[in-house]
Amino acid sequence: MSSEPTKILESFENPNPERDYEIEFDCPEFTCLCPLTSQPDFAHFRIVYVPNEKCVELKSLKLYLWSFRNVGAFHEKVTNRILTDLVAAVAPRWMEVKGEWFVRGGITTNVTVSHVDVEWENS
Repeated sequence: MSSEPTKILESFENPNPERDYEIEFDCPEFTCLCPLTSQPDFAHFRIVYVPNEKCVELKSLKLYLWSFRNVGAFHEKVTNRILTDLVAAVAPRWMEVKGEWFVRGGITTNVTVSHVDVEWENS
């Protein structure tokens, strides 16, 4: 696996797909750019999910998050994009992505988005 930033998320087979359990990633060093000023924006991301058939491979997640470093995007768009890409990569039973954005203009922003697999929710 390369060490260059990438939008490709790798996965591996869930070793215990018969069981519901949570995996949590704590990512305190996220960086992207403000789309209006091109100034750096910093965030602390927390990703929690219940895997289905696949799990997120950790190094690919690191390289994926790193790929936003030179991208200009609003907090809401980035947080939602991360959830969308992770769901597409591993189709979890449940997932929540929370972006805790550092102070900009005297205001902190927290954006939380979630996904629930309807079949799992109704089981």
